[in-house]
Amino acid sequence: MPGQQGDRTGDPFGGRRPTSHERSTGLPWDASYLDGPAPWDAGSPQPAVVRVAAEGGFTGSVLDAGCGTGENALHIAALGLPVLGFDVAETALETARQKAADRGIDAEFITADALDLGGIGRKFDTVLDCGLFHTFDAEERDPYIASLAAVTDPGATLHVLCFSDEGPDLGPHPVGLEELNTAFTPTSGWSIAAIVPDRIETRFHDHGAPAWLATIDRV
Repeated sequence: MPGQQGDRTGDPFGGRRPTSHERSTGLPWDASYLDGPAPWDAGSPQPAVVRVAAEGGFTGSVLDAGCGTGENALHIAALGLPVLGFDVAETALETARQKAADRGIDAEFITADALDLGGIGRKFDTVLDCGLFHTFDAEERDPYIASLAAVTDPGATLHVLCFSDEGPDLGPHPVGLEELNTAFTPTSGWSIAAIVPDRIETRFHDHGAPAWLATIDRV
């Protein structure tokens, strides 16, 4: 999930336009990491991500969008795949880099804006979005999806794990099935292969929050 510490000019958003969530709270995402783990930082890779990895769902070069403190990226990298995680939360990225060093895992973590990924200058075979898509409002989703298309070629795969609007004890910013189907279309460069119910582990849900796990093909 995203965030940022700011820059030397005193701008807490580092010169980028704050996301809808940041505008609603008045705080950059990085603030969530300053006083201990963020609410969504469960301290381990998401079970859904572990399962997808075990089933061979990550291949080639992997991009972890909104990687936070890196648990998912590190799990995938430990399998021997080249992984780049990005976020706008510098505090989270520092933690991710330290984890990689402590565990002896080769993974790269950089600061990048999910709505403008063209500057990365690289293409990826698999993308993981764990808890990022659902933070964007309707106006941000099209630029985000186009940004992902800019760093992938046809044949790439995107896995989206987001909070669902179905079930009790929902997470924040829950997403409906129709929203996913409307967002990822051949016109936008994507085709949904499957959407199944799943869970997202958080620090405030005893057994995880209802989620959707979507597998989406780049066309």
